[in-house]
Amino acid sequence: MKDVSGEALCPSAPAAPGAALIGVVGADARVVRLITPLTIDASFVAAAHRDGAAPERRFRFASPCQEGRCAHWAGEQCGLIGQLQHAAAGMVEQEEEGTGSLPPCPIRARCRWWQQRGRDACAVCALVVTDQRPVP
Repeated sequence: MKDVSGEALCPSAPAAPGAALIGVVGADARVVRLITPLTIDASFVAAAHRDGAAPERRFRFASPCQEGRCAHWAGEQCGLIGQLQHAAAGMVEQEEEGTGSLPPCPIRARCRWWQQRGRDACAVCALVVTDQRPVP
């Protein structure tokens, strides 16, 4: 991923050359974050598509936020994180009850969701699988 200092990152980006691999979707459908993001290339994307499943069903990627070029952009901010927080409200309360520390995150300082919602965004993040299409 091209490192542009200060540029906000979308934590739910598609798999594309130059994106950062930031997590792996576990068997429980929760994202396990990597300690260090890995920049992916065209060969990774091609290999990840070989089995017919979208890479976004198995991995989480980050790329520079597209802002107004993204369907989720609402006015001056990402509208997706608010929708995700609303949809996951019951699960997040159970998950976060009694915990004070945040899990490590390789992109937190530049994460668009963190910049907008702080720790509330982090509470939802592990529940987000970017590709929600039904499995064929």
